[in-house]
Amino acid sequence: MTPFMDNTPLTPMDSPLWDDIDDTATLNTLLRGEISAAETYDLAISKFEGKPAASELRRIRDEHHAAMSVLRDRVRANGGDPADSSGPWGTFASVVTGTAMALGMKPVLSALRQGEEHGISEYQKAVNSEVTDTCRILIEQELLPKCRQHVNALQHLSTNLN
Repeated sequence: MTPFMDNTPLTPMDSPLWDDIDDTATLNTLLRGEISAAETYDLAISKFEGKPAASELRRIRDEHHAAMSVLRDRVRANGGDPADSSGPWGTFASVVTGTAMALGMKPVLSALRQGEEHGISEYQKAVNSEVTDTCRILIEQELLPKCRQHVNALQHLSTNLN
């Protein structure tokens, strides 16, 4: 007999609403991506010093820093230790950005856009994985829309680059 049928009070473990999903690993993966993005923007901004695009790139970088903060807070709230480096993806992103910087401003913007598109893909994978509703809402309503806005901003910068 199930707890529903005998009128025995439900315990949290019996409840069909009990959620034992741990978002820590997913959140740390996303955090490493945001750290990588911020590092990449730091590199790219130097290529645009004195140009109007520099302020837009700083704004985007600052939004990645804000996302890092939110993700760190969520990892801690789950009882985990937040990632403190970008890991292998950060190294790869730095190499790509460095190569693009040698070629000019448009390739840098293209590399940044590709990084944002990779971030969108990572956020989509997280949303489609087994995460809590709290994590899914954070991604869908806050983090993912920012990445999409960044892609549009970078496309606009590239189109209007003199």
